[in-house]
Amino acid sequence: MRSHLKPITALCTALALGSVLTACGGTAADPDAKEVTVYSADGLKGEKGDGFYDKVFKDFEKKTGIKVNYVEAGSGATVQRLAREKMNTQADVVVTLPPFIQQADGKGLLQKYEPKGYDKVAAADRDPNGKWTSIVNNYFCFIYNKKQLKTPPESWQDLLDAKYKNKLQYSTPGVAGDGTAVVIKVMHDLGGTDQAMDYFKKLQANNVGPSSSTGQLAPKTAKGELLIANGDVQMNFANMKSMPDQGIFFPAAKKGGKPSTFALPYTAGLVKGAPHTENGKKFLDYLLSPEVQQEVSSVGGGFSSRTDVKATDANAEELEKIMKGVEIFEPDWQDIDKNLDTYIDAWKSATGS
Repeated sequence: MRSHLKPITALCTALALGSVLTACGGTAADPDAKEVTVYSADGLKGEKGDGFYDKVFKDFEKKTGIKVNYVEAGSGATVQRLAREKMNTQADVVVTLPPFIQQADGKGLLQKYEPKGYDKVAAADRDPNGKWTSIVNNYFCFIYNKKQLKTPPESWQDLLDAKYKNKLQYSTPGVAGDGTAVVIKVMHDLGGTDQAMDYFKKLQANNVGPSSSTGQLAPKTAKGELLIANGDVQMNFANMKSMPDQGIFFPAAKKGGKPSTFALPYTAGLVKGAPHTENGKKFLDYLLSPEVQQEVSSVGGGFSSRTDVKATDANAEELEKIMKGVEIFEPDWQDIDKNLDTYIDAWKSATGS
């Protein structure tokens, strides 16, 4: 979702933070190994080992004996890496955000597999052809420093206020999933590409500059280095315990309008040509199992992807309060997937990026 590379296990220990994404050597993986390799957007693994993925990986290995090799990168960078490794596939499962999961499918990087519980995921959150499905539901948002701002900005227009100069930052569209979401939301709210790009040109006066990682913006906002940054509900809610001065808000299209957002789920698919296909299938089944989906809110701070799982834990109640009164719209992901490069090029031109 964000775009820094943070290898976690021995799969790519030689890769450094922010290094160019290349294949982890040219050797083929052992098809009989009791392991599964997951390429994923960040946000679900805790910095202190207490995140959703941390528990899922540990429990999955205990239950099946299959070790999870985990490599973290940005949504767009993850798909780029899969494409580069197409002739020597290393990953078994990919987890990324829309529109990058659609992009992966369009590049022929996914194979059909409907995990157990696939039919319990809402139609809008899974591929009708069975190539991918949401595993953790999530929503686009912005964050602000509650200590320095008594109330958050109400609308996009408010973000143009000069008091936010060099105190506002959003992650890079086309690289970070959440950054791409900023472009999608502004285009929707302001009525089209031209209006959105005019807005981004004005907003650039306040913008600190590019950030390949959305995750790095939350600590800056919590400390007061930034007053405003983009994010997503799951990630920002999950780190509120360590960043209590961080607040979540949803910009309205105009002053006096209702706050709105759209779903930005973590979506997973089985990689085509995966070296451990059967292990990948088992892992996807486990991610959608009722017991794991019940922990999406209590452990991960997100929203269950299964419509038949109703979380009642304290986190689920707090998340419901955060989303109360927020309108949710559904982007045209097919259009976005088809025209993403055009939209990103327009954003680069408008901002001089």
